[in-house]
Amino acid sequence: MTPNPPRSPRAAHALLIAAILFGVLLPLLPLVIWSFAHRWIFPDVLPSEWSERAWSYVLSDNSQVGRALVNSLGVAMTVTLLSVLIGLPAGRALALHDFRGKSVVLFLFLAPSIMPVISVAMGIHVAFLRYGLADTMTGVILAHLIPVLPYVTLIFIGVFTNYNLDFEGQARSLGARPIQILRHVMLPAIRPGLIVAGLFAFIISWSQYLLTLLIGGGRVITLPVLLFAFANSGDNAITAALSLVFIAPALLLFLFSARHLSGRNAAMGGLGKL
Repeated sequence: MTPNPPRSPRAAHALLIAAILFGVLLPLLPLVIWSFAHRWIFPDVLPSEWSERAWSYVLSDNSQVGRALVNSLGVAMTVTLLSVLIGLPAGRALALHDFRGKSVVLFLFLAPSIMPVISVAMGIHVAFLRYGLADTMTGVILAHLIPVLPYVTLIFIGVFTNYNLDFEGQARSLGARPIQILRHVMLPAIRPGLIVAGLFAFIISWSQYLLTLLIGGGRVITLPVLLFAFANSGDNAITAALSLVFIAPALLLFLFSARHLSGRNAAMGGLGKL
């Protein structure tokens, strides 16, 4: 008997991706069924009556879903950008430099992740009421930065712990300007960490419910706020449809990040321009 030929690495990789997608998408199947169900009573395996009512509402111009989706995307993308702009230099400084009070600064960055969310939210709400930031989009964005920044900063601390400053020194000795060093040396080298930090920041902000509800005061409607409202109303079909809409952007971002964090892509992104 001749032995079976070994599977090619490409086939094994495709099989692994298919298995991961199956594991991720399988739990979403009940939501898909619920979103089209009109009558589904135990112990029926499938609904006895089907309807497009939930999706007709979600996709209609008269619903608040479109507005909530735009608000959620705007808040999450803004929070992601701001948290990276703050967390990157903070993580670099905390990882590469020793200075007096470093442990205090690190504790202040991490403190919001230690505190209970409800305590943080109530304290923020009182302060924002005084400064006129309550019930505003700006207030919600600033509130989301509080739970996001500790995670982003920790990721960049880990990234810059293994960062080699000699590359910047060599580029500087060859006449590279600071902006060129940033663009062609530092950013390519930390690209995987940058993608992970952005992914965490987006997902944490995207899924915020309590902070948005308290700081937004019901005027800033995002998908989590709308989703919880329908979940409490007992409308399973619309809740399932909204859940799928809510999951889709985060899932797409996760798949995009996973593709760019694969071994070859990460290596090319980190070393291609060094």
